[in-house]
Amino acid sequence: MVRTKLILIAIATILAVGSAGVWFIISEKKAAQERRATFFGPSKEHPTTGGQKMKVEW
Repeated sequence: MVRTKLILIAIATILAVGSAGVWFIISEKKAAQERRATFFGPSKEHPTTGGQKMKVEW
């Protein structure tokens, strides 16, 4: 009976630690994706849409 309780407690602990680890990894990926978007994203000072077409000058 005690052995069964210890096994169940061990399984519950492993599941809790595993789910916390997965949650931490997913949140870190999301944070890294947001940092990447702000660093490589378009500049707010110089919008690149809706302007004039470029004219080639020779």
